[in-house]
Amino acid sequence: MTTDSPGPLNRRGLLAAAGGATAGLTSLLSTGSASAETGSRPPVHSGFGPVTVRPADSRYESLLRGNNFRFVGRPDEIRVLGSTEQVVRAVSDAVGSGRRLAARSGGHCFEDFTANPQVRMLLDLSPMDEVGYDAGSRAFSVQPGATLGHVYRTLFKGWGVTVPAGGCPEVGAGGHFSGGGYGPLSRRYGSLVDHLHGVEVVVVDGQGTVRAVRATRDPGDPNHDLWWAHTGGGGGNFGVVTRYWLRTPGASGDDPSHLLPAAPRELLECLTVWSWDDSMTERAFTTLLRNFGTWHERNSAPDSPYTALYAILAPAHRSAGDFRMTVQIDAGLPDADRMVTDFVAAVTAGTGLTPSLEGRRTFPWLHPTTWPGSGEPGDVVTRRYKEKAGYLRRSFTDTQLTAIHRHLTNGTGGPTGGMLLVGYGGRVGAVSPQATAVAQRDVVMKAVFHTFWADASDDAASLSWIREFYRDVYGATGGVPVPGQVSDGSYINYPDTDLADPAWNTSGTPWHTLYYKENYPRLQRIKSRWDPLGVFHHALAIEPAPAP
Repeated sequence: MTTDSPGPLNRRGLLAAAGGATAGLTSLLSTGSASAETGSRPPVHSGFGPVTVRPADSRYESLLRGNNFRFVGRPDEIRVLGSTEQVVRAVSDAVGSGRRLAARSGGHCFEDFTANPQVRMLLDLSPMDEVGYDAGSRAFSVQPGATLGHVYRTLFKGWGVTVPAGGCPEVGAGGHFSGGGYGPLSRRYGSLVDHLHGVEVVVVDGQGTVRAVRATRDPGDPNHDLWWAHTGGGGGNFGVVTRYWLRTPGASGDDPSHLLPAAPRELLECLTVWSWDDSMTERAFTTLLRNFGTWHERNSAPDSPYTALYAILAPAHRSAGDFRMTVQIDAGLPDADRMVTDFVAAVTAGTGLTPSLEGRRTFPWLHPTTWPGSGEPGDVVTRRYKEKAGYLRRSFTDTQLTAIHRHLTNGTGGPTGGMLLVGYGGRVGAVSPQATAVAQRDVVMKAVFHTFWADASDDAASLSWIREFYRDVYGATGGVPVPGQVSDGSYINYPDTDLADPAWNTSGTPWHTLYYKENYPRLQRIKSRWDPLGVFHHALAIEPAPAP
């Protein structure tokens, strides 16, 4: 996604852009129970770290928080790390001392996975941000601390290629990649993990031995299941990722510029804004949202000529005054402008609405993709938020559309609350649900419900508004998006612990089915193999397989 956004809108786009070896491996240094594993990865050149920051250190408070200021842990120490070897040592220290650990790359987790009070050692991987080409693997190497903006810039400047990852340029690759990863180019090129060739992970075996393991897409790789687990299984479940390798399946030859999708030369963007004035009746509003969904139902097959068109409709609460829709497409494609025109006409048909603002512009692709600061919720002070999400196989029902209108026009919501309907499908649907851990392959949209605020004193009211909003929209299925004709669960990179809370999920469908569907038992078996001691866990962690 390119904001994963434009302008004054908040957070994911608001989500959009509108919306990331040489044959000889350097041996891992061993201390305590740490050990080395031979493999193939680029040599480490980092001269950084390790740095240990404890509560008395002047840097401690500044390093505590991730992106969501609602959650603040109090670890015994923060290890700021610069290499795989350093990660091995840190994990070994945590295991040896019996302390719970968590790893953070970009810090954009929606919940408290890395900022939980029970975490005693926090691993800060942000210095591990190398991006480059690994000729020995014929793949691009990305470390977890690299932000999506840095990934895009490096791939584009060096080789003119890109990946269909998210549009928030400050999100770290670490959790984003392993959770599935999608963005403005996913309808055209599939999920980010459809281009994941390999992964290096620091794991802990049943004897407490810590080592770095490389796993690849190759079905003959004895570690293949660990690769599969990182194609949508989510971060923090199996170990600490220290490197990814990216190459499009079927790409041949040794020319790096042909091993990932070519980046667009220019981007055509269309922005349409509607005012919450008297013309925005309930009928006009629900027709607009229904049309957006119906278009995606009809134009999201893998072979659709519209797979290059990416759109986000972002209805905000009435108190915001207006809301917008952003459309993006590769400006170099034949009939790009006409396709945008046809799309806007289809979405607005029968609404009777006149935009308060509309316009198009074409500009170099790299600029909106990597502009720093976009996609952040609030500002450096106002950054408390809650987001909830769901996959859609088709447009919301009329009952759901009425509920959306009701909550976006009520007296309890505020101008920072709203939702996003995000275009999906296309080439994402060309991959089977079992080929990767991303099980939702026939969906056409993602829905994101969001609100953010400044002060802890507003927590209860803000959380109540968005929770009631979400529960009402999914009221027919127990307050959550149970897989069926309309919904198809949710996206693990938008984690929401409410889905595991019986107070908010009365569907009888467990949270892990909502996120992983039929892929969950396989993820459990992989968990049992690679994290038998349960070292890596959080509020929505994959549980090991039941004993036979």
